[in-house]
Amino acid sequence: MNVVTEPGTLALGENEILRVEIDGESYRIEPMEVRALLFHGRVVPIIQVLRKSSGDGKDEPEQISIEGHAAINRSGKAVILYTRAGHFIIPLVSFQRVARGEAVSAPLFPLIPDCQDGSV
Repeated sequence: MNVVTEPGTLALGENEILRVEIDGESYRIEPMEVRALLFHGRVVPIIQVLRKSSGDGKDEPEQISIEGHAAINRSGKAVILYTRAGHFIIPLVSFQRVARGEAVSAPLFPLIPDCQDGSV
């Protein structure tokens, strides 16, 4: 029996932060950025928060790293997530439902770039 796993998942986290899980890595899109994406069509950053603890057990300040960006595609029917881990697409309606809290999570689908010569 073959087990099919999702390449990534979009889920709503605490304080309306959208969590993006890709290949075991966790990223997020801040609530202000989600609104800018959905209402104004702006390209927004996908960030990763790195928490490091020193050898004596004390937590050091968070480090924020921009790992990619999210944008609505040209047709306006999907959101494309561009990250260092790869490019992914999610239908706009699924993205909106997760952002509003109507759905717990939604799968991300790998985006295969168009090939110049027509081969895949």
